[in-house]
Amino acid sequence: MASVTLEHLGKSFGDTTVVKHIDTTIRDGEFLVLVGASGCGKSTLLRMVAGLEQPTSGRILIGERDVTALRPRDRDIAMVFQSYALYPHMTVRENLGFALKLKGVAGTDLTTQVNRAAEMLGLTPLLDRYPRDMSGGQRQRVAIGRAIVRRPSVFLFDEPLSNLDAALRGQMRVELKRLHAQLGVTTIYVTHDQVEAMTLADRILLMASGSVQQLGTPRELFDWPANRYTAAFLGSPGMNFVEAELRGSELLGPGVQLRVASDLLDKPHSGRVVVGVRPHQLHRKAQPGNGHIKARIDVLEPMGWETHVHLVLGAARWIARLDALQAADLRPGEDMYLHVNPDEVRLFHPDSGEALCSRPPDASEQQAS
Repeated sequence: MASVTLEHLGKSFGDTTVVKHIDTTIRDGEFLVLVGASGCGKSTLLRMVAGLEQPTSGRILIGERDVTALRPRDRDIAMVFQSYALYPHMTVRENLGFALKLKGVAGTDLTTQVNRAAEMLGLTPLLDRYPRDMSGGQRQRVAIGRAIVRRPSVFLFDEPLSNLDAALRGQMRVELKRLHAQLGVTTIYVTHDQVEAMTLADRILLMASGSVQQLGTPRELFDWPANRYTAAFLGSPGMNFVEAELRGSELLGPGVQLRVASDLLDKPHSGRVVVGVRPHQLHRKAQPGNGHIKARIDVLEPMGWETHVHLVLGAARWIARLDALQAADLRPGEDMYLHVNPDEVRLFHPDSGEALCSRPPDASEQQAS
């Protein structure tokens, strides 16, 4: 196992810069998820760590070793691809053992290591099957097993679950989390799926347009987004936004009469702001009072134990996640009042999108506990 350090790492293709000077360290044994929309540069960043792309600037260290110019096979990494990349003419046993054979492992040692990986992944009954005879989830487990048997210092995953259906993705997330707990190998995992990011990561590195938007634990990014992009990207549904005027600790805008906890502001601010509230933080209120949001009900989406209430708030459209019983008597076209706790309101600069209120990571974790 080893840490991975990226120092001023950048990548350009001609005049197009796809990764912009990233500096960060992935800790020894950490599960770091690179997440962002398609084209943000996350896969290019992973491929540079793997040695499949050469950086335009900066360097990569695995442990204390500078691997920037080394070939992929000399970096002590194992990569799992979206496409599985199994050898179709080989059985599961042969696929698992192929990399070991190339390293000169043979006989009892080869059999023991293959059997151990197969047992960890529930592949023992499938050892004599070919890839064509297996489901997508089984093939992905073989691809992961092939990486495990190599015992690398670093695992790299490039959107490994994107070809699976929703149920299988959920199962594989659990298996990946369990495997990481067992093996403790430093892992860098690329996905565009924020659910994978939130459930798998020790820390998330969120990217947009080749740059880091925020790096922190899932709870830090969700509760204390550094900017409006982070706030909108994480969460399902994403954060609600509306423009308002901040006067002291009072927020006034279309349908908005709220208070914000003044101790959340980084520095005194007044004037135009963007108000952000997560859908689960909106609570139904019987009538207007000291601090409320008035909105018109547009669409109701029953989800079983909860209902997503789509709202029109001036020019903005919001979603509230309400308990199904609370929402049972709501009707489209009606007005409703909502309440949000002052310490759950987030404010963003209307032009830059930067957060105006934040908490240091330790305080965020204390509040979460």
